[in-house]
Amino acid sequence: MGEPTTPDGGFPAFPGEAGSGVELDEDTNALAGVDLGHLVEDWPEDFRAGFAALVGRPNTGKSTLTNALVGEKIAITSDRPQTTRRAVRGIVHRPDGQIVLVDTPGMHRPRTLLGERLNDVVRETLSGVDVIALCLPADEKIGPGDRHLLTEVADMRGDLVAIVTKTDKVSRKTLAEKLLSVSQLADFAEIVPVSSVKGEQIDVLSDVLLARMPLSPPLYPTGANTDESVEVTIAELVREAALEGVRDELPHSLAVVVDEMVERDRADGDTRPPVLAIHVSVVVERDSQKAIVIGRGGSRLREVGTRARAGIEEKLGRKVFLDLHVRVAKDWQRDPRQLGRLGF
Repeated sequence: MGEPTTPDGGFPAFPGEAGSGVELDEDTNALAGVDLGHLVEDWPEDFRAGFAALVGRPNTGKSTLTNALVGEKIAITSDRPQTTRRAVRGIVHRPDGQIVLVDTPGMHRPRTLLGERLNDVVRETLSGVDVIALCLPADEKIGPGDRHLLTEVADMRGDLVAIVTKTDKVSRKTLAEKLLSVSQLADFAEIVPVSSVKGEQIDVLSDVLLARMPLSPPLYPTGANTDESVEVTIAELVREAALEGVRDELPHSLAVVVDEMVERDRADGDTRPPVLAIHVSVVVERDSQKAIVIGRGGSRLREVGTRARAGIEEKLGRKVFLDLHVRVAKDWQRDPRQLGRLGF
């Protein structure tokens, strides 16, 4: 059996391994009932596996498309630009191959140190993938940001594929015009229109991406749909809930960190499984933003907690107690030390 490798020549960090960020129970080899899958023991000779990076300007549908291809929610979604802040891997399992999707932050003109680091994440990701998939929304005209991205990927080794997203938002005539303009934009290996919301052309896109993967043994165990740590997944679900309905200037200033996760024993005689207590910090840049997140009498923070807890319990398959604390870290997006503490 071949060894699984990452784009940079290393090895994927499986749950429970050093660097995965996931601690396993010594007896059950699992955390909170999460199915970690099992190693693939056999695969056909023509099996293909590799990495495909989804790139594009902010809010072009990359995360929604990632979730549609994987068949499960891997990346948080929002109509706010720059929702994605890290390279999120989602694994598409097929009998004939594996596609490791890398959902990247939207490439943009940075105004803060955080923005610069997010752009660096995209560049680092592109340097080691087999396919670069440029996402272009059907309901928006091609602009300078799209052309700038093409210059960024011009010298990359991966095959260049265009994905026209959000096709459900336009008429057939508008879509035809968009496809023609995309074909004139660059020499794409393939151009695939999709609607992630309606599931249209998702299977076709999966075929296109897999056909451009190298012959390879599986890179991840069956059943593993992402290599995100439990802590990162929880933090992202809280951030997604906090982004709902906030003012335009606040999303960029929101960061979320899991401070602690501990098992809470039940009372004597209570045979139910212990509750996982999760303590989370929601970080903003100003006191005025803190007041917005908390809301009058704490009403908005309770809504955020209720929404996030439901998503976390569904993801982990167990009951959790979620404690949210809002704190201010002044101008953290521009402070290298605070960015480091927040994981950027």
